[in-house]
Amino acid sequence: MTRVLILTWEYPPIIEGGLARHVRKLAENLAAQGVEVHVLTRGDETMPADELRGGVVVHRVREPGRPADLAEFVSWIERMNADMLAAGVALGDDLDFDLVHGHDWLVAAAGDHLATRFACPLVVTVHATEYGRHQGWVEQHPQSWIHGVERWMTNRAERVITCSHYMREHVCDIYGLTEEQVTVIPNGIDPLDLEPVDDLDALRARFAAPHEQLILLVGRLVYEKGFQLALDALAPIIARLGDVRFLVAGSGTHEQELRAQAERLGLLEHGTFLGWIGDDVLHSLYRIADLTVVPSLYEPFGLVALEAMASGCPCIVADTGGLREVVPDGERVALRFNGGDAEHLGVMIERMLTDAALRERLVAEAGEHVRRFDWSDIARRTAEVYAQSVAAGPGASGAHRTPAG
Repeated sequence: MTRVLILTWEYPPIIEGGLARHVRKLAENLAAQGVEVHVLTRGDETMPADELRGGVVVHRVREPGRPADLAEFVSWIERMNADMLAAGVALGDDLDFDLVHGHDWLVAAAGDHLATRFACPLVVTVHATEYGRHQGWVEQHPQSWIHGVERWMTNRAERVITCSHYMREHVCDIYGLTEEQVTVIPNGIDPLDLEPVDDLDALRARFAAPHEQLILLVGRLVYEKGFQLALDALAPIIARLGDVRFLVAGSGTHEQELRAQAERLGLLEHGTFLGWIGDDVLHSLYRIADLTVVPSLYEPFGLVALEAMASGCPCIVADTGGLREVVPDGERVALRFNGGDAEHLGVMIERMLTDAALRERLVAEAGEHVRRFDWSDIARRTAEVYAQSVAAGPGASGAHRTPAG
């Protein structure tokens, strides 16, 4: 039996974003397929240091709360990696790990040292890049430092995993990797995880009258998610159609700018900014919305679109990044608009809102489409990467073991 140590900076009940959910589902499905999975993550004094959860052994190092300032955050991440390294060394004294799997730059240093100490391969999954998040502007600290860590990490690893073919091309281009070093394994979805818990009629009544249509925007409120485009697109539609309301669910560094933009456009009386919400509420929102819009400027994959489609909510996505793979062309499962083009997004929103037959057809096709993103298949493909890496041994990929800096 392969014994794997997975490193991640977030794991339920700590959820900063989609990474925690991804690692949990991957780990639990790997365990169900016979891989012995240990997850090393962070926690607080309310959480057990070690527990068996969903067939996965979870080990937590206690860390103080995450700082808001980015410069302090980088120092905090360095401290977390030092603590993870110490905890990982202690685990390795009792267990022989066959492979270390790190998720993103946040655990790069600990992953490198532990794989070296255990004399085993290092696999890393790149969920997003600093270069992509900032549209190539990575000259200033701390973006330059994070970009450097990502470059070093991907060249250090024996195998890199990305969630889309778009991301493989992106990672190979900016970090100088060959396609043979990078395996594409998409993110997954489990429709059983998307069950609503609220009284849906009462929830919808909070945000829209029966005769009104409700548009949902959900995700981290940061520039690259493109919510500013959606607000620009909504203003003329609401003025023209009237009975349209919107919800913005999420929080982030761009939140105040978006609120100010909505006020300038006269939209605040037509919508609600909910702030951060838990998964249970989110799953209910998909069920009460008439349309979900994913207007990202940069999107490695597009899990929100997949969740919306799995929940029976029609979807419009930007024709960019991994969204092209989640929503294939041809208007079969959802609509796409020209990325970055608020006017074209407005055309697509109006088309969706005024064509009930189109919405019904897309929802029916999308329900079948999302079955492609099955977690058991994703775990099987990941286990194959593990087996190939273990068989080849550490250093087999010709990875460049230069230090981060």
